[in-house]
Amino acid sequence: VQQVFKQLFYVINAVALNNLLLRKDVCSWSTGMQLRFNISQLEEWLRGKNLQQSGAAQTLEPLIQAAQLLQLKKKTSEDAEAICSLCTSLTTQQIVKILNLYTPVNEFEERVTVAFIRDIQTHLQERNDPPQLLLDFKHMFPVLFPFNPSSITMDSIHLPASLNLEFLNKV
Repeated sequence: VQQVFKQLFYVINAVALNNLLLRKDVCSWSTGMQLRFNISQLEEWLRGKNLQQSGAAQTLEPLIQAAQLLQLKKKTSEDAEAICSLCTSLTTQQIVKILNLYTPVNEFEERVTVAFIRDIQTHLQERNDPPQLLLDFKHMFPVLFPFNPSSITMDSIHLPASLNLEFLNKV
């Protein structure tokens, strides 16, 4: 059950983040607020179902950071440093793309300046990020089966002669 929810939450993360990276109309402060609220509802649901150890919440980390990125101030060099230290699950390319797509919804917000984006790129130069922008929503986590040792000892097993396993010898 835990593995199923981890996979499901990864797909939710990948599809939502990919939509955010491809659609200019959703890259705004209000979308960041809405995303963060919805993610907190998912996290609360996981806690209610006692699935915190499943790893499902950790798969949402890139989406959480993208939502926070949309909500942060984006003006000064200190803001750029804060973004760089916060957005560890996002690649440089994803951070820059979200900042380029950021669209103010009301008069209190401003567009992200080219100088600020260059400042972010300078701060993130040393990162060794993969070159891909979008997340692979078809990624499958490996299925893990727990090992449960048998209480039956091997020397207590009787092999019937009808199985024709004469080549097996008890040691």
